[in-house]
Amino acid sequence: MKILFTGGSSFTGFWFIQELAAAGHEVTAIFRKRAEDYADDVRRQRVMIASRFCRPVHGCSFGDASFLTLVGAGSWDLLCHHAADVTNYKSPGFDAIGAVQNNTHNLPAVLDSLKSAGCSRILLTGSVFEGGEGAGSQGLPDFSPYGLSKALTARVFRYYCAQANLSLGKFVIPNPFGPYEEPRFTAYLMKTWMAGGTPSCSSPAYVRDNIHVSLLAKAYSRFAQRLEATPGFTRINPSGYIESQGAFTLRMAQEMRPRLNLPCLVELKQQSDFPEPRVRINTDIPDADTLGWNESAAWDDLTTFYQQLDAKVPKA
Repeated sequence: MKILFTGGSSFTGFWFIQELAAAGHEVTAIFRKRAEDYADDVRRQRVMIASRFCRPVHGCSFGDASFLTLVGAGSWDLLCHHAADVTNYKSPGFDAIGAVQNNTHNLPAVLDSLKSAGCSRILLTGSVFEGGEGAGSQGLPDFSPYGLSKALTARVFRYYCAQANLSLGKFVIPNPFGPYEEPRFTAYLMKTWMAGGTPSCSSPAYVRDNIHVSLLAKAYSRFAQRLEATPGFTRINPSGYIESQGAFTLRMAQEMRPRLNLPCLVELKQQSDFPEPRVRINTDIPDADTLGWNESAAWDDLTTFYQQLDAKVPKA
């Protein structure tokens, strides 16, 4: 397939591009900047590496004039709209309405141009933190203003794709982790252990769905390849380790001890405050064998990534 992909500089986008290319597809990926123009080192590396697996297009954003020109100039089989406005996404003041406007900019014109170019399939990335997605507690509310923006974005896409008689697939992401991730919880665990410290988990009672990004990427590629061209809507909610954050922290420690040859001690705090929904998970368990995914190798790759990263850090 000839695939037009947005959001290629993101952690998951970086992995999705590589997996689509490995499956034999021709991927054209949109990047707002060139690799050297990104400020943070991890994103710079992601863009540089991803560009080896795709035809990169720089200085372009979803729905703008250059994007519409690109769409009209190509012959596309699939649009993968993975990009989303995530500026300050953890903040309670996140601009959900502004994010929806950016995520769906000129959507009717984009879809008309895609149809004219022969494209009948759209693949949108969603989040388990959207209201009504996955499974969990408290009636599945929008997890945050960011979750609300993703839910509204999906609503807008469903409406306009239906109006245009296009096939829309939605790939719902839980909590991915792995090489080239943002400095979030698993990065904190790895870096603390490798520095000889004992990390803590402050919210061990939350039940979440953490998934190796390499497994997620294989599930994404399979879903993209199987997305029907006939008008309609399909969804998949791939799941990983469904367990409390405390249990996941202990799982990480167990996997890393023999690989790092370190004690990998952890401190699980007593959690009494629950500002977020206590349970939020996905529901579809990927078939690792069918996808050709090896769990032990994924843990090995995670270890190698952080060992190589640690080797680059100047020691005092």
